[in-house]
Amino acid sequence: MIYQAAPSQGKEADASVSVPTLHVVIPVFNEAETLATILDRVQAVSLPAPWRLNITLVDDGSSPKFAEMLQETVAHRTLHLIRHEQNQGKGAALRTGFDAVLLRGQEGDAVVVQDADLEYDPNDLTTLLEPIRQGNADAVVGTRWGDHYRIQGFWPRLHRMINGLLTILSNRLTGLRLTDMECCQKMLTMPTLRIVRPHLTEDRFGVEPQLIAALAAYRVDLREIPVSYRPRSTSEGKKIGWKDGVRALLVIARGVRKSA
Repeated sequence: MIYQAAPSQGKEADASVSVPTLHVVIPVFNEAETLATILDRVQAVSLPAPWRLNITLVDDGSSPKFAEMLQETVAHRTLHLIRHEQNQGKGAALRTGFDAVLLRGQEGDAVVVQDADLEYDPNDLTTLLEPIRQGNADAVVGTRWGDHYRIQGFWPRLHRMINGLLTILSNRLTGLRLTDMECCQKMLTMPTLRIVRPHLTEDRFGVEPQLIAALAAYRVDLREIPVSYRPRSTSEGKKIGWKDGVRALLVIARGVRKSA
């Protein structure tokens, strides 16, 4: 349910002019300590001309206290705000955000996922956009792993190992050569989103392998680009757990059957 849409404040382009837009879909669930900061950082992203940026924030059934704080946080911002009455999971929040973008977006637009915590740097959105802007990709996936990120600590190393295993299994079934299938930052052109959206049915984190499987099934031109990463712990609000890993295995095994 949409319960607030901030006014355009003169920043929306004329409907008669086709200006490419990067739609940033941000699922939110009680990220009270990081929301204002991530919105500031996203809105500060400088896109190459003539691209503009549009934010769709999906509050996935957060607590009444957080919802009140959220209203105050977005009161003077230009964005689209949608609320789930009950918590449904990241996948469900992304479906809601994607559907809203598809309703108002144009064929020359792109959409990207950005988490509401501070694990991923919105400044990487410009880099992710470049292959799409140049017409060299239909989808771009970030990767946290490589020489640009040094893993430190037992739990981050364990997380990397499990993520690596899931990525290898996903690659075996999709034929892709990704290094980080689970990376949050995934960017798609609008036509690509339109194609894969019917295949997205997972309510929680199973949406990550499901989206990759759909992209592979339709053989879209997919690129992978290194992105910044600052991992957070469960004490800091990290929500993914071992059950999500098991679910990811089931989603990978099921794959996606391409529509006729």
